[in-house]
Amino acid sequence: MIDFHAHIDLYPEPNKVVKEIERRKMYVLSVTTTPSAWTGTYSISKRYPRIKTALGLHPQLAHERIPELPLFDTFINETDYVGEVGLDGSPEFSKHKKSQLAVLKHILKSCSNSGGKIISLHSRRAASDVIDILEEHPDAGIPVFHWFTGGKGELKRAIQKNAWFSIGPAMLKSKRSIEMVQCIPEDRILTESDGPFAKVSGKPLMPWDVESAVIGLSRIWNMTPSNTQEILYSNFRTLIESKS
Repeated sequence: MIDFHAHIDLYPEPNKVVKEIERRKMYVLSVTTTPSAWTGTYSISKRYPRIKTALGLHPQLAHERIPELPLFDTFINETDYVGEVGLDGSPEFSKHKKSQLAVLKHILKSCSNSGGKIISLHSRRAASDVIDILEEHPDAGIPVFHWFTGGKGELKRAIQKNAWFSIGPAMLKSKRSIEMVQCIPEDRILTESDGPFAKVSGKPLMPWDVESAVIGLSRIWNMTPSNTQEILYSNFRTLIESKS
């Protein structure tokens, strides 16, 4: 199984989570929310080759952590993965749009200078702006929209820009999101948990809960979970090898 967006460092017992991921032979992208979290988060899973750590600065923290951008630049050459980064246009954070834009543009420029990265993107109520900024930085790397909630026009634009999408169990609880997933090419989809932030029935999702996303996708694609898993693994290998 593949979890392409999990906050491993934010679980109560991250070391136990990492050991269970390894036991299940999962592939996981461990995203961070601040550059200062990079070293500690990387140290949790550095002995496990199936777990990769992404360098991030979450848009909801951009206005507070913008002084950490030099630290971001310090670590950028230590990983092929960046995330969680992006923009958040929800009412609570839209007032910090200027800081968010400055941070994202700096990050994408840093990615370009470092040869391009695989980028896990947050775009809540800001998909159009995120796509606009990606267009300004074509060498930044490969965008993977985490939990995409934009409209169908924005989705079409993102697909045209060769974006990928990570889909989680919580996302597949929404009829609107299911309709969006139906519009995404099968070969651009990966699974994610977004745990422990994302919850189902009030319970934080674990990385291995992506199994329910596999089942949900199998219903959307009208195929067996086994065949769905094969497609997802093929997608994962394609994405990873495109960066090699």
